[in-house]
Amino acid sequence: MEDTLIKELKKEHEDYLRDESRKIGKADSISFPKTEEEIISTLKKLKENKTPITIQGARTGIAGGAIPQGGHILNLMKINKITGMRYDKQTDTFYLKLQPGVLLTEIRKALKDKEFETSNWTKESLEALKLFKNSSPYFFSPDPTESTASIGGMAACNASGACSFKYGPTRNYIEALRVTLVNGDTLTLKRGEQNTLVRHFSLKTDNGELLEGNIPNYTMPEVKNASGYYTKENMDLLDLFISSEGTLGIITELEIKLLKSPAYIWGLTAFFSSEDKALKFVEKIRVESFPVAIEFFNNTALNLLRKEKENNKAFNKLLDMPTRFNTAIYIEYHGNNEGEIRNMIFNAGNIIKQCGGSEDDTWVATNPGAREQLHFFRHALPEAVNLLIDEKRKTNPNITKLGTDMAVPDSKLEEVMELYNESLKKGKLKYVIFGHIGNNHVHVNILPNNLDEYNRGKQLYSTWAEKVITMGGTISAEHGVGKLKINLLQQMFGKKSIEEMKTLKRLFDPENRLNMGNLFEW
Repeated sequence: MEDTLIKELKKEHEDYLRDESRKIGKADSISFPKTEEEIISTLKKLKENKTPITIQGARTGIAGGAIPQGGHILNLMKINKITGMRYDKQTDTFYLKLQPGVLLTEIRKALKDKEFETSNWTKESLEALKLFKNSSPYFFSPDPTESTASIGGMAACNASGACSFKYGPTRNYIEALRVTLVNGDTLTLKRGEQNTLVRHFSLKTDNGELLEGNIPNYTMPEVKNASGYYTKENMDLLDLFISSEGTLGIITELEIKLLKSPAYIWGLTAFFSSEDKALKFVEKIRVESFPVAIEFFNNTALNLLRKEKENNKAFNKLLDMPTRFNTAIYIEYHGNNEGEIRNMIFNAGNIIKQCGGSEDDTWVATNPGAREQLHFFRHALPEAVNLLIDEKRKTNPNITKLGTDMAVPDSKLEEVMELYNESLKKGKLKYVIFGHIGNNHVHVNILPNNLDEYNRGKQLYSTWAEKVITMGGTISAEHGVGKLKINLLQQMFGKKSIEEMKTLKRLFDPENRLNMGNLFEW
């Protein structure tokens, strides 16, 4: 192996000690491999001293999963090629092969422009590309708010977003993986080819080594979930590595499934005079209509956006919001003809009226420009929260973003919202609530002014987690556990289940060197 692959960590690499959680870690060395072979060479070199390894993608995660706790940083952002395409004639479906460092923005652009760098593509891939260029448009449906996320990171935490209400999370669109294990051996996994027998599995590496073991025996909640190892009787082993947060192996290539793009995409933002009316609307719209996305913004969230629009030029694109707008619900519809999508919007309008809303207090976007304005509204809030927290950190550097990622069953939506609101008001804490309410998955962001409020906020999260778990919910619906929620994961599954996770990890990573500190303490 060339000595240049492993570099001593210097000042120029300090950004790689942090991710969007705003926490800062430590490391001794770093590498930026460009191929699977360079990853394997690096692993073999690091094995000599049993060096811990933190796997990184674009570092857009907010659970601290990419923060190193010493040892080596293996950053995958230079292994970033789209490597091929496949077409399934029976299902009229295209699949894209790509490396883990490819960004979501790059996937979207390539699919939109139908332009790819094909110098190393196989004959089969080139033939599929010819068909693709002559086909109707396709898209990749997982829609996380952070569009600069890497596809490897999205798979590692089973990322999802607004449109996951209809289309589901990243897991649903991964058809194959290549995974490099900590010892340098590799696995080739294809959906439908390697399954467990009840909960036992037998898996051969590409070098012929046999790995046998059991997947954990806990039952996952029946809600949108990204907490711990995926486990289910007679499951596809491909799913074990999706959402494993880099603790079992390193994803070096993926094959993702594409969907046909809808002919029409229209958006609608309905404003209500109270949160109660907005929640009734959510409960009604998701069973009586066919939205792709249902997003929520509470009153304090709208107030924060009003303030940013007034004081920050970066938020000038926000439309004016009268003070009578108390709570907002954003809905998106996809349709294949104009009549179909007009009926969807008309139906939504009737439901808005039934729930106490008004056409005068509703924004509708029927063209890309207007829809982009609504998308800007949806994405502006997380940015506003980050700016506010960064400002607080100038005087209190120990303050970090406090944002929940919990989800509950449909029947518990009003109960969990009442829990959040009442306990926050009782604690006299500033906060905003927004997110994917179609899946009963909202982000409560506490905005602490000092360390006392920060610590009280953290205690509240622990209390909420306990109650959400008893409701049949999850402590993480989309961002993963990382290093920041390991106590919550133990609350959710219990010590016995955590030990089962550790036993599984030992099979693939006996010395706990990959992404040490993610999911659980060793």
